[in-house]
Amino acid sequence: MNKDVFEGKWKQIRGEAKSWWGKLTDDDLDRAAGKFEVFTGLLQEKYGYTRERAADEIDKRVTDYESSQKSKTRPTPVK
Repeated sequence: MNKDVFEGKWKQIRGEAKSWWGKLTDDDLDRAAGKFEVFTGLLQEKYGYTRERAADEIDKRVTDYESSQKSKTRPTPVK
């Protein structure tokens, strides 16, 4: 995932991030402030992930989130 995309969607993702990674506190999320590198470091610190695994986890979760949002906004076809 592009770091700019993550940072641009931070406000949307922030609320989900706490449910995805329950060890993260509000203070942690405030500290990350949408900065990909800082957020990756927090996942490393709290979960013992490697940098690569943390980046992969973020990518997977955000991609799944975006897909679920698109399916919610897709209009139902009229018969």
